[in-house]
Amino acid sequence: MNPRDSRRGESEDLFGAGREHAIERMFDRAARRYDLLNRLLTFGLDRRWRRRSVQRLGLPTGSFVADLACGTGDFCGDLQRAGHAALGVDFSAGMLRHATTSAPLVRADVLRLPLGDGTVDGAVCGFALRNLADLETFFVEVARIVRPGGRIALLEVAEPTCRVFRWGHHLYFGRVVPIIGGLLSDRAAYRYLPESVKLLPTPEQLAEQLAAAGFDEVEHGLLSGGIVQLLTATRCR
Repeated sequence: MNPRDSRRGESEDLFGAGREHAIERMFDRAARRYDLLNRLLTFGLDRRWRRRSVQRLGLPTGSFVADLACGTGDFCGDLQRAGHAALGVDFSAGMLRHATTSAPLVRADVLRLPLGDGTVDGAVCGFALRNLADLETFFVEVARIVRPGGRIALLEVAEPTCRVFRWGHHLYFGRVVPIIGGLLSDRAAYRYLPESVKLLPTPEQLAEQLAAAGFDEVEHGLLSGGIVQLLTATRCR
């Protein structure tokens, strides 16, 4: 099998059997230029989205917050700048190896977190929900580690509701992003990125899953014209 055929087979695994391991390998390969591509492809807006998420947590200074599927730890940095203590968790050794944060990092599966019940004041997750094999299990696990009254903020991609914005977004996200990502980083990863949006439940379904896991005060909002969504919720007391 030539390298091109091998890469095509790995891309298909991202949606089929062996998906978790394929995604882990994908992030390992993309880790070296992951932050660069984030800044470039979002025109620096990713920083604003994370800061907004930290603000919406509404936690007092000094809170202990877990960054789940932390990647290189960008969210950890924003949490620290806001005066919180952060802990990053990710299953990709490559991402953790290229981390740019001083926060402690743990390599682990976020569906089986190595944290005790109610040990964190809050949790954040940036653009990883569509990569998880079982969202409902993830939400239950997050509810387990967050203390009663604690807060969570979940960032994810979205589709604009405006028809003109949606057309432009489809063109950029579906055509331009894979080309730039393929040139500067891992081709399979940035081809998977726009396709993975189809794996996301609707906002209503996400809210129902969060409520079933033990969260209330669930709020959903769109940022930057609807290209990104932010879900916040409170752990039931």
